[in-house]
Amino acid sequence: MRKMAGLKPQHFKWRMQGTVALVQLDNPERKNPLTFDSYAELRDTFRDLHYAEDVEAVVFLPNGGNFCSGGDVHDIIGPLTRMDMKELLAFTRMTGDLVKAMLNCGKPILSAVDGVAVGAGAIITMASDMRIATPGAKTAFLFTRVGLAGCDMGACAILPRLIGQGRAADLLYTGRAMSAEEGERWGYYSRLVDAADLERTALDMAARITEGPNFAHSITKTQLNHEWNLSLEQAIEAEAQAQAICMQTQDFHRAYHAFVAKEKPVFEGN
Repeated sequence: MRKMAGLKPQHFKWRMQGTVALVQLDNPERKNPLTFDSYAELRDTFRDLHYAEDVEAVVFLPNGGNFCSGGDVHDIIGPLTRMDMKELLAFTRMTGDLVKAMLNCGKPILSAVDGVAVGAGAIITMASDMRIATPGAKTAFLFTRVGLAGCDMGACAILPRLIGQGRAADLLYTGRAMSAEEGERWGYYSRLVDAADLERTALDMAARITEGPNFAHSITKTQLNHEWNLSLEQAIEAEAQAQAICMQTQDFHRAYHAFVAKEKPVFEGN
């Protein structure tokens, strides 16, 4: 296991509030685009989070009124037009590896969205476990608008599971922005809050989660992702095994003894 509270990334902001890691992309003048370097550093950070004992949840926050404008036009889009197939595949695999790392980091991830979250920025919100937004949030999977397919970084697999096949097709074929109201109505966003309340609401949600049984939360995240690929019978069996593992934890025993004593359980993540 390792500690990550003192992490000092070069290409995005990182700070801790208790056991919650707060992440912000850091170029607000250009609406926080991703670069080759920030992609790679985010990928490596989320891979390391799997082994972090001092981080129990992650919150992605906007910066300067916007979440993320996707791949930087000058740092990424221009160079891609000059790459050969081998180089292009290395890049697209790297971006997909960020999503894989987010799915497999073992920590609940919450995206709090304000302003634009487009392209790869929209993908980051999609790959999170939970999403909230302001009324001014605009989320667009705009790959077709730059001549690419909508199937980027797992969008054709994950987005239909969140909002349904037809709605996902609407967004992925057209590249249009999903309004915050649509996102909430379709279940993409669990709630809308005023911009002034966004960070506080996100941190309150994260704090409530981290007060729970965090080992069991990691099991929940694993099952939410893995059960996409299982039949119903396989999923029920997988959950039986997962729950039996959780019943061996001290948190399960703490909850029982607290219930008997008519007290609120205090979970310790083991």
